[in-house]
Amino acid sequence: MNKSRRMAAMQARAFATQGFGVLQIDLFGCGDSSGEFRDARWEIWKHDLEAAKNWLENRVRTPIGLWGLRLGALLALNFARDVDCALDRIILWQPVISGQSFLTQFLRLRLANEMLTVSASTPELSGTNAMRALLRKGNNLEVAGYELSHELASAIDDLNATELTIMGVPIHWFEIATSGSDSMNPVGAKVVAAWKREGVNLDTRVVACPPFWATQEISECPDLVSSTTAVLGEAAS
Repeated sequence: MNKSRRMAAMQARAFATQGFGVLQIDLFGCGDSSGEFRDARWEIWKHDLEAAKNWLENRVRTPIGLWGLRLGALLALNFARDVDCALDRIILWQPVISGQSFLTQFLRLRLANEMLTVSASTPELSGTNAMRALLRKGNNLEVAGYELSHELASAIDDLNATELTIMGVPIHWFEIATSGSDSMNPVGAKVVAAWKREGVNLDTRVVACPPFWATQEISECPDLVSSTTAVLGEAAS
């Protein structure tokens, strides 16, 4: 989330100028929230969303929607499957499709670090399979300065967007195209096709910009902000 905070703030301000309120939260163990990342669990994060929803319901009498980026988008979908209330809509920014693939990419950060430095306190592991085996044995694993718990890793591993179909709620999926293409990537396109076969109310849009959540320096994508704001404005009109 560190590289994405500027974009989240830009979008929240853009929503506010159109009269939409935004409650932006740091999940347990992340950002300025309480707890340590090693103690974070997927179910705790879902409880955080439940607490945020309840807080809003006790203070406003307007429809509530969800907005998530990357793994947060997958969390939003998973939460929406379980939540006991009508959601107005769901906005997904470059949603993670496969929790398993996402976790593999995260674990590779440790491999990249091992190529640069290996110490006695950071034992070398020969690939992501070895890391997964360590996690399955109930061990935590330090990756990129974060201590990943085996419980959180297991929960993420089991998630797949294809299985998280949400009925009766408009979903707006924004795909980031770094190549300037106006087409979704093949993996995302398969999920979109599967959702539409199930009857999901889905709108997809491709926006050309750098992957701001992963760039070396903090970057912005004004076109994504304007496109997302326009979609919400169209829905409200």
